[in-house]
Amino acid sequence: MTRLPVSAAASGFALAVSLGIAGLAAPAAAQDLPNEAEATADTDEGAIVVTARRREENLVDVPIAVTAYSGESLAQSGAIDITDIGQTTPNTTLEASRGTNSTLSAFIRGVGQQDPVSGFEQGVGIYLDDVYLNRPQAAVLDIYDVERIEVLRGPQGTLYGRNTIGGAVKYVTKNLPQDPSLMVKATYGSYNQIDGVISASSGGEIVRLGGALARLTRDGFGTNLTTGRDNYDKDLWAARGTFELGGYGAPVLVRVSGDYARDKSSPRGGHRLIPGIASGAAVLGDVFDTRGGLDDPKQDIEAYGVAMNVRVDLSDALTFRSISAWRKDTTDTPIDFDALPAVDLDVPGIYNNEQISQELQLLYDNGPLSALVGFYYLDAKADTLFDVRLFTTLNGFTAFTEADVDTETYAVFGDATLDITDRLSVSLGGRYTWDTRTADILRQNYLGGGSPVFGGAGVAFGAPSTNFSGSRKFKAFTPRASVSFKPAPDHNLYASYSQGFKGGGFDPRGVGVNAPDLDGNGIRSDAEVASFLSFRPEQVDSYEVGYKGSLMDGALYVALAGFYADYTDVQIPGSVACNVGGIATFCGVVSNAGKATFKGVEFETTARLGRDLMAAGDRLTLAGSLGYIDAQYDRYITNIGGVPTDVANFREVQNTPQWTASGTLGYTTPVGDGDIAFTTTASYRSKTFQFEVPNPYIDQPGYVLLDANLVYNAPGDRWSIGLHGRNLTDKEYKTSGYTFVVADATTGAIPLGANGYPIPSLGKEGTLTAFYGNPRQVFVTGTVRF
Repeated sequence: MTRLPVSAAASGFALAVSLGIAGLAAPAAAQDLPNEAEATADTDEGAIVVTARRREENLVDVPIAVTAYSGESLAQSGAIDITDIGQTTPNTTLEASRGTNSTLSAFIRGVGQQDPVSGFEQGVGIYLDDVYLNRPQAAVLDIYDVERIEVLRGPQGTLYGRNTIGGAVKYVTKNLPQDPSLMVKATYGSYNQIDGVISASSGGEIVRLGGALARLTRDGFGTNLTTGRDNYDKDLWAARGTFELGGYGAPVLVRVSGDYARDKSSPRGGHRLIPGIASGAAVLGDVFDTRGGLDDPKQDIEAYGVAMNVRVDLSDALTFRSISAWRKDTTDTPIDFDALPAVDLDVPGIYNNEQISQELQLLYDNGPLSALVGFYYLDAKADTLFDVRLFTTLNGFTAFTEADVDTETYAVFGDATLDITDRLSVSLGGRYTWDTRTADILRQNYLGGGSPVFGGAGVAFGAPSTNFSGSRKFKAFTPRASVSFKPAPDHNLYASYSQGFKGGGFDPRGVGVNAPDLDGNGIRSDAEVASFLSFRPEQVDSYEVGYKGSLMDGALYVALAGFYADYTDVQIPGSVACNVGGIATFCGVVSNAGKATFKGVEFETTARLGRDLMAAGDRLTLAGSLGYIDAQYDRYITNIGGVPTDVANFREVQNTPQWTASGTLGYTTPVGDGDIAFTTTASYRSKTFQFEVPNPYIDQPGYVLLDANLVYNAPGDRWSIGLHGRNLTDKEYKTSGYTFVVADATTGAIPLGANGYPIPSLGKEGTLTAFYGNPRQVFVTGTVRF
């Protein structure tokens, strides 16, 4: 069965027309269209199939806003990693986190989490072959040997192991074929990009063994002028191995898979947006160059895991599934916030994560009733260690933090769909979640150098400002309901309600001595410190109405969704300059800001154009997407001068542009017994705020990216060669940044000093540092299959 993508849709076409570039359309994942058989909704003949509800379904039948990309379409478009699909999925942001190559920041419909340190749970779930990745480190998954990627928007919990409050991204690798196979793919391109992927499998109906090995390299887009290292380079080894027993008609399938990735790319340094306040260092002309002097610890990211998926068909109607997994990752990284040689605001860091999970499912599908009940368990450890070195503030002054935050969670969940008639169906689901968060947080100052943990010569300065151990439990019931009406087999009108929940926790960077002395006895008790460091769970109530349809004898697919969400107790983590013991230093600040309202629309389409005008075998297609979201804080309480103050009118929702759009024009024509395909994509994102407090230096105005692909596929897909261009206009656009300059606590306005530049709030140089998306890249890919 061919699985076809339905990614970003044709509302981007309207944008393209308005820009005068109609047809220079959409994403890294250019879409295919349903074939002619889809006019009769015959899924056996190639209709768009997804597993958003844990069973294979025609996309039209699924009452969920979901965008799907097939492995074939991702390959045709030259997609490199999971962030590529963010440009063409409505109301979705997928980016490498600030200062990293492999940590993921993910937002869907305004809900996400930018802070990668332990203690903060992600708002968007990332799943690798149905295994939830608990931490964002090493989650920028490279695209190779992939079957499809699905993006589900809105809360997920009644069908998935781990509840996610904003949505889910499912990365699904290929199953092993019955016949022996071998595939070799090579890539060469700009910045000396040299990639190689080889995958092979052998076996038959009962036993199969396969694997894939990837070597992905690229020189830097710029240079660190202090260390001489490349900046924004890539140096990655990755591998997957799979063993399968059964399947292909057998009542039992056991799939054991393992994956490994080792990233030894250079540290990613930022671009200063203002001159050095103390040194007078000028702003560099190339945004991909940097001058950060921190080069210890040596950057090294290692991630690996093992999973076992078991499926047992107990009867024609009843199926049992078990998903067992263990994963571990370690990240050593030096982050030079100030991006200058001086140790003004330097942060060496280590992230150690480990998780074990078990999910059990029982699925029933017979006649008018489909149902799933499940149990999920997760035991995850997240340890974060980092220095904040402020040597220019006080000679050799360092604030060291070790934050070990463990999560243990249990959940039971269920979901059932009843076909009342052949046109009307209703679904009901619910989940009960028990979360336990346990934290051990140490904050110790040092003088004379960095902390001993990072090989520094510093000696302890005073008592720890935080020495905390504590635990909190959270539990919640989250329901889901939907109704679906099909006026015709290829049309679906639906309405749904779902509730999302994200547990609370402890601020891993909080300073315990800053806790309020509530009883006035001059001693901050454990309870007072725990109350100060902890934050409450989030909850979102999401409502959605939508339409999906296959029109014009299968030549046009349309998906339209409108949503409204009430978001309460929003967790806002941040880091600010503060005063501890008379020394200006670095503190974590986390608050449950209050509430927000998100409402918007999403439109996706694929269309086959001019079928009657095309020569035999020719195909002209248009795909597009449009996302609009009105994301507003209704209440945002912060402490200003000891007084709780509502500053909602001066805050924005981060990483959530009001408009996202894309359009892709594709043309395929036979060449001999093969074919050649040309696609061109334009994607647009309106102004994006990097943080809740607007900042004119690092916020990114609206921009358009233009991509193009030219691919020849030989007869029988035995080999192919493609030419790919990304960001062809070489647009410079910011994806993230750091800011430590004085700003008005209420409005966020940034006053200027006598020199005409912002005033440093931490360090002497002033930190306004930005990170950028990839520049123009052109590369050639060649693939051979045996």
